[in-house]
Amino acid sequence: MSQPPNLAQEDKLKSQGYDLIAGIDEAGRGALAGPVVAGAVILPRHNYPNWLKLVRDSKELSPKKREFLFDFIQKDALAVGTGIIAPEVIDSINILEATKLAMMQAVEKLPQQPQFLLIDRLTLPRCPTPQRGITRGDKLCLSIACASIVAKVTRDHIMEELGRVYPDYGLAKHKGYGTREHIYRLRQLGPSQIHRLSFAPIRTDITSLFPLPSRAPSPLSLRGVERRSNLKSNESPGDW
Repeated sequence: MSQPPNLAQEDKLKSQGYDLIAGIDEAGRGALAGPVVAGAVILPRHNYPNWLKLVRDSKELSPKKREFLFDFIQKDALAVGTGIIAPEVIDSINILEATKLAMMQAVEKLPQQPQFLLIDRLTLPRCPTPQRGITRGDKLCLSIACASIVAKVTRDHIMEELGRVYPDYGLAKHKGYGTREHIYRLRQLGPSQIHRLSFAPIRTDITSLFPLPSRAPSPLSLRGVERRSNLKSNESPGDW
């Protein structure tokens, strides 16, 4: 495991007068199925909780550790937002633009609006908030690493529910990524309504063998999954 992310970027910005600083990251950019999801997190200004020392880039954590930290982020962060862009939109505007759109949605859904954005790799030209794209930001910057956990866990929950709607693809296991098992099932079954038809090998190979699926509204409400993923630890479904 690499060195843990730190607060150097956040502390530098605070010394310049910025107070509410949001880290932003995405999950699912390279998957063949399902949405791309972005997370935005504003950490506490002071009195950082002890669990922050356990935070890493979400790809370096086990599912159990991600879920553990996800609950604490939801509970202790000043603000958490998520953005979810469906596969039909990804096919329409391309994955880079869909990722940026998800990030902008995540920022807009923050209950407190940030004064500065720290973003993993990208920048958001259409967002007026001051910002900085940081290469390997999910490994270096603590706010971005927390956002990566929010995005990853939220998307995993979505893919697990989609796996119940489309049980033959094994989505709950590979989360829509192009594993050998997933490619095999695509070649046997063809793409479903939630596959990204613009992505290879679906575009270049598989769609030539099967009729294109309908792109009607998804049978699963992603908004409902997002709300459950953002459920605070002290809430119950009756509080929704």
